[in-house]
Parts: sequence; C-alpha cells; structure tokens
Amino acid sequence: MPFISRKESLNKLHATVQQEKAIIGCGAGAGISAKFAERGGADLIIIYNSGRYRMAGRGSLAGLLPYGDANKIVTEMASEVLPIVQSTPVLAGVCGTDPFRQMPVFLRQLKEMGFDGVQNFPTVGLIDGVFRQNLEETGMGFDLEVEMIRQAHELDMLTCPYVFDEEQAVKMTEAGADVLVAHMGLTTKGSIGAETALTLEKSAERIQAIHDAATEINPSILILCHGGPIAEPSDVAEILHLTNGIAGFFGASSIERLATEVAIQSQVEKFKELPRGM
Repeated sequence: MPFISRKESLNKLHATVQQEKAIIGCGAGAGISAKFAERGGADLIIIYNSGRYRMAGRGSLAGLLPYGDANKIVTEMASEVLPIVQSTPVLAGVCGTDPFRQMPVFLRQLKEMGFDGVQNFPTVGLIDGVFRQNLEETGMGFDLEVEMIRQAHELDMLTCPYVFDEEQAVKMTEAGADVLVAHMGLTTKGSIGAETALTLEKSAERIQAIHDAATEINPSILILCHGGPIAEPSDVAEILHLTNGIAGFFGASSIERLATEVAIQSQVEKFKELPRGM
C-alpha cells in the first residue's frame, strides 16, 4: 500500500464527518479481514496482537497475557496486511509499556514498514484492581502509553489511542492524539464475547464525558466509540443517538469475529442441508 501522511488521513476523516457519515475503524487479524473491510468502506484499519488470537478462536484478552511478544506479533502481521490494503490508513497496535523496546526507534521502524499511525494496544487500561495499581507502582503504567502516543505524534504519525476515562482523555489529547477511541471494555456477544458489561445508556454517558473532556482541550479532536455492549450496527446507532459529537465507531470483534462466526456456521449449515444423491 502507499504511505498515507497524517495530514491526508486527517483530511479524509474530517471530510467524512462533514459529510455527516460515521467514521468506521476496523480491526484486522488477517489479510482477508483487511481486504474486505477496505472494500466495505473502512476509514481506518488497525492490526494488533489480539487480532491474531481472535481469528484463532480465542478471546481478545489473550492479547494482554504472556502468550507472545505483542510488538513482534504486530510486525509479523504487517507482511500479511500492509501489501493487501490499497488506500486506507493502517495503524499498528503498539504495546507502549514494553520494557524491551527503545520506543522512538521502534516507532520509526513501524513507519518505515508502511504503518501510517499507531494505537495503544495491548493497553493496561483494560486492567483494574490491585494488579493495575501494582503495574502503575512498578513503572508499567498508562503514562508510558501516553508517552508512546506523544512520540508517534512527533514523528507525524496518525495517533488513535484507546482511553477509558476523562483523565486519560485529557492526557492523550495533550500528547497530541488525533483520534480518541472511548473504550467501554471487552466486546459482548458471539461465542467468546464478554458477559459482564455496561449498558448502552451508561456507555453513552461515559463516552460523552470523554468527548467533552477532550474537546475542551482540542475542539477538532475526533472521538470514536468502542467495546462493551457496542457490538452491532444497531448498538452504534443507539450510542450516536444518545450522544453529541461522536464521530463514529471502531470495531474489532464486531467487524471480523462476529461476522465470521455467523457466516461460516451458516454456510456449513447450508451445505449440510443438501440432499445426498442416490
């Protein structure tokens, strides 16, 4: 794919908003997901380690556990996804807390490979409780992800980080984030979706609060919704109805896992219904 500058990417995203259309970001755990997400009109394509696990039939939270080197996996996935995408910005999910990477060097490598931008994933934002507190106390906290976004911004890469509350929204906006993805937790629905999640109404309240905190600092920043109960197009429509100023949706499990589960099962069932000839 051709390199797409941050300026060109942002111009396209803002043009979509001005046309009163929703920005749709799509997670891609395989080349075929990226190929057909682009054909469907995706505005952004994001690849990260959980996409590989998700398309292997595992839950997305596998990306937060020690099953592989997250930053190495995203570079491996690049060779499958980047050559097949024609004109859509592709973002790398970067583990900003990785203590074995010189982050400015790694970000430059990603840019040279053809990535147009970054997102913070795996993210400690999905971790709570005492474990999260211990991560923060031992130098593996969310602020490292903020710093990664700041460094990517300085390299003129498109930056679209996940945030989980207003405080994080403020930090990421001040670091130069172009797009914030308001994360409502692990996606529900499907065979391996979460069963514990916020309601759509509560999610809308949180997303609006994140939007308001960020736009107070940068009125032009774009806010997308993601995760939790926001799984199907009808869920996104409800969130957009309940909020003001939300630019669209980022889907990962919603885009490739849920669609794949239904399509493959349905196709096999149709074959199984065929009568056998005498």
